[in-house]
Amino acid sequence: MAKQLETTRGAVGALRTGKRRGAAARRTAVEGYALVLPALLLLAVFILYPILYGLYISFHKWDGFSAMTFVGWRNYVKAFTSDSVFHQAARNTALYAVAITIGKNVFGLLLALLVSRKIRGILFFRTALFVPVTLSYVVVGLLWAWIYNPSFGLVASGLEALGLENWVYPWLGSASTALWAVVAVEVWKWAGFHMVLFLGGLQAIPADLYEAAIVDGASPWARFRSITLPLLKPITFISVFLALNGGFVRNFDLIYIMTGGGPNHSTEVVLTHMVSEAFQRGNLGYSSAMGYLLFLTVAVLILVYARTFNRGGEGGR
Repeated sequence: MAKQLETTRGAVGALRTGKRRGAAARRTAVEGYALVLPALLLLAVFILYPILYGLYISFHKWDGFSAMTFVGWRNYVKAFTSDSVFHQAARNTALYAVAITIGKNVFGLLLALLVSRKIRGILFFRTALFVPVTLSYVVVGLLWAWIYNPSFGLVASGLEALGLENWVYPWLGSASTALWAVVAVEVWKWAGFHMVLFLGGLQAIPADLYEAAIVDGASPWARFRSITLPLLKPITFISVFLALNGGFVRNFDLIYIMTGGGPNHSTEVVLTHMVSEAFQRGNLGYSSAMGYLLFLTVAVLILVYARTFNRGGEGGR
C-alpha cells in the first residue's frame, strides 16, 4: 500500500513538474512572439503588402487616379509581344548586369592583390580606392557626365593636351558607346567595395600555404591558381552575387542621371522603362507587370547561379 502511495505521489509530482515546464515554455514562446511582432508588422506593412498589391495592380489597367480596369494577362502579353522598347531594355539590362559583374570582380580582385602588399602608405591607397563607394549616385552621375563631356570634359581636355583631338568623342551621346560608358562608371564606383571583400578573403589565407608552395618551386601564377583562387571561392560567390543582383535591380539611378535611357533607348533598362511607363504615360499596371517579370528573371538567375556554384564546390571537394 505504501509503495503504491509513493508511486502515486511520484506520478503526481512528475505531472505537476511537466505542467510547470509546459507553462514556462508557453510563456517563453509568447515572449518570443511579442519581441518579433513589431518586426513582423513592419515586414507585412512595408514589404509583403506592397508586393501583393503590386501583383494585383499588374493585372489591371490603371493610371493611378481613375478606377482600375481588370485586363488579366494583357500587360504581360504586351511585354512579350508588342513592346519593342521593353525588349531592348531587357537586352540592355542583361548586358549591363553581366558587364558590371565581370568588371567589378576582376578589378576588385586585382586591386585587392595590389593593396594586400605590406608597403608604406598602403592604408592611404586602400582608403582612396574605397572613397567612390561612399559617393551618392547623383554626385557620381553628374561628375562623370561632366568628365565625358566632349566640349569641356576632363577626358576631352586630356586628349587635346596629348594632341589626340581626333579621339574626342561624345561618349554619352552615341548609341554605340553610351551603355559602355555608364558601365565603366558603375565599375569605378563599386570596385573598391569588392576590393574590400577580396582583401578580407586574402588576409584569411594562411601564409604557410604560400611558403610551402614557394619551397616546392611554384611560380606566382601557380600559387594564384592553386591556392588563392580556390580559397577565395566563398568570397567570390558573395561578390558575384552582390554584383549580379545590383546589375539587374539597382541600375536605375546612374543611368537615369547620366543618359535618361538615351540616346534612342540605347541605355534603356527595365527600371527606367518602368518609371517612364508609370509616371510619364500613366500605365501603372503595365509598369508593375514589367517589375514582376524582372523579379522572376532575377530570382531564377540567382537560384541557378547558387545551385551551379554549390554543385561546383561539391565536385571540387
